[in-house]
Amino acid sequence: MVVRFAPSPTGPLHIGGVRTALYNFLLAKKTGGRYILRIEDTDQTRYVPGAEAYIVEALTWCGITFDEGPHIGGPHAPYRQSERKAIYAQYAHELVARGWAYYAFDTEEELEAMRQRLQAAGMVAPQYNAYTRSYMKNSLTLPPAEVQARLRSEPYVIRILVPRNREVRFYDEIRGWVTFHSRELDDKVLLKSDGMPTYHLANVVDDHLMGVTHVIRGEEWLPSTPIHVLLYEGFGWEMPRFAHLPLLLRPDGGGKLSKRDGDALGFPVFPLRWQDPFTGEIANGYREAGFLPEGVVNYLALLGWHPPGEKEIFTLEELIEAFSLKRVQKAGARFDYEKARWINQQHLRRLPIERLAQAVQPFWAQKGLPPLPPERFQKLLELARERAAVLPDILEAVRFFYTPPALPLPSNLADRLNPTVLEALPELLAALSTLTPWLASSLEEAIKGWAKRLGLPLGKVLLTLRLILTGEEAGPSLYQILEVLGLSESRQRLERFLEVHGVPKRV
Repeated sequence: MVVRFAPSPTGPLHIGGVRTALYNFLLAKKTGGRYILRIEDTDQTRYVPGAEAYIVEALTWCGITFDEGPHIGGPHAPYRQSERKAIYAQYAHELVARGWAYYAFDTEEELEAMRQRLQAAGMVAPQYNAYTRSYMKNSLTLPPAEVQARLRSEPYVIRILVPRNREVRFYDEIRGWVTFHSRELDDKVLLKSDGMPTYHLANVVDDHLMGVTHVIRGEEWLPSTPIHVLLYEGFGWEMPRFAHLPLLLRPDGGGKLSKRDGDALGFPVFPLRWQDPFTGEIANGYREAGFLPEGVVNYLALLGWHPPGEKEIFTLEELIEAFSLKRVQKAGARFDYEKARWINQQHLRRLPIERLAQAVQPFWAQKGLPPLPPERFQKLLELARERAAVLPDILEAVRFFYTPPALPLPSNLADRLNPTVLEALPELLAALSTLTPWLASSLEEAIKGWAKRLGLPLGKVLLTLRLILTGEEAGPSLYQILEVLGLSESRQRLERFLEVHGVPKRV
């Protein structure tokens, strides 16, 4: 099996494009096939600087790798269509010689006049097709001598010659047999007047030359496929197998999830942060939102594909093993951001603590927080990982560590402090100041023993201490909080509370 992912560098890679790249990757890896990255940049008017580098970085972050491509080379180089320009012209002219294409010399003014005539006659979507080509200026209507003269002196395009009254059928691996009638098709331009190919010609020629056996792409390309089928027929080439993936829909099901949705829906639609080089506008990405690549890939795999059984959490290796086009649905898949967060949470919980520390570190540094010794940092993260869906949630869950509570406490929290515990607090402070080792287990034993000796209810002791140390009513285990704060910081917070509230320390 040979598959390819062929994005256009017209902006950031949409999350739907990542899913297409992922499905191709999974099939290539499962079958031991070859995976090609090809940049389809024939439309230079829409080229966006930095887009190609963004595509490579985004897919690399997701763990989607290639066997060939512009960033690694390979036997079918070059992999940018703009660098393959010389290849396409010969194939376009070959199609003319085979009777499957023709030269057209119509000017923009003549084409516009044709469209206006058809619209005036009631045609909603005017086309250059089997009907209109008969009275336009092309090699089908002009004498051969005039055609040759015009080819030497005028700009021209090459158009595919769509057969009249013909059904074009092909088998789709997801949708079954699909049929288009030729009256629905127009004579697409294959080679533009500047010598650049259009998507249709370049796509088919490159897939053939690169040995692509399976074309797996989004549903939006389905209307282009009959033109490609005719091109394969015209060249006499073996046709690859097609599979058109279902659309990713907005959460309300009201249409395709598009690039324009951006942050308007409250969640990213790009894998990585993107800054538009022309406007400076910034769109957030899943990496910057604190998602793990494992979580993003796992969720995207489930958008349109149903694994056997009830399992939902997969590693990339498990996805490769389980994936099959036979279980890809036809209907569009609604994007559920909360489900994406839940899946990411499961991967956060499974992540080895060393890798979790590496993942959190950029967010920690972004807050301007000083680095911690690795062992202490990892202990701090362990307190929060069960409560976090994305990486910034971890920082929020351990906010007590780098932000001491504001004193005096607000009245709604101060009212929950137990007066008996406050009165006995200096004694506890004295006891804790000499405690060794300073570990959660020994702290638990000491506090429980102290509460029991004084006849204080443990729940009220723990709540009062938690409010004093963190300013919060809930959170990780108080004993673990004390351990990661350390003796010095814990003592300072207790002493500061006693000072602000006018309680003698008696230490």
